[in-house]
Amino acid sequence: MSQALTLARPYARAAFATARDEGTFAPWSDALAFSAHVAADPRVAALLSNPELDRGDAVALLAPESSSESFGRFLAILAEAHRLPLLPEIAGMYTQLRAEAEHVVKATVTSATDLSAAELDAIKAALRKRFGREVDVTTAVDASLIGGAVIDAGDVVIDGSLKGKLSRLQTALAN
Repeated sequence: MSQALTLARPYARAAFATARDEGTFAPWSDALAFSAHVAADPRVAALLSNPELDRGDAVALLAPESSSESFGRFLAILAEAHRLPLLPEIAGMYTQLRAEAEHVVKATVTSATDLSAAELDAIKAALRKRFGREVDVTTAVDASLIGGAVIDAGDVVIDGSLKGKLSRLQTALAN
């Protein structure tokens, strides 16, 4: 595990615990996503590593206008510990913790062409049945798959693409 993830873990857990206690999962998700996006910008990242940057200015730069007072305090703690550059990792871990708490599986369906609503509904139903949980599906298109789809649901990857089938056939024929 990378050092950034190791350093980010306690902050992500603290953010999650605060959001859980306040009952504000969604607002914290939105605020963390915004702050992580801003912190990931190369120009902002360079600014955040500048020791001359005032903690209050850093918080003002990274906090969305609609964020809560507790989120501002969270950013201030990160600023004081010089951990603001970890915001993208913290946001990612927070999203995972929230999905686990809400019993939601996040899945990405990458297909060769856009999926129809009926196809997407069928995939969601099959994934709900397989995981026994709600499924949050995002879609992507990759024409190099030729046909079919690849479903990535964290630890489970289902490759039903024509490209994948051809690759497995090629490997089988080579052996």
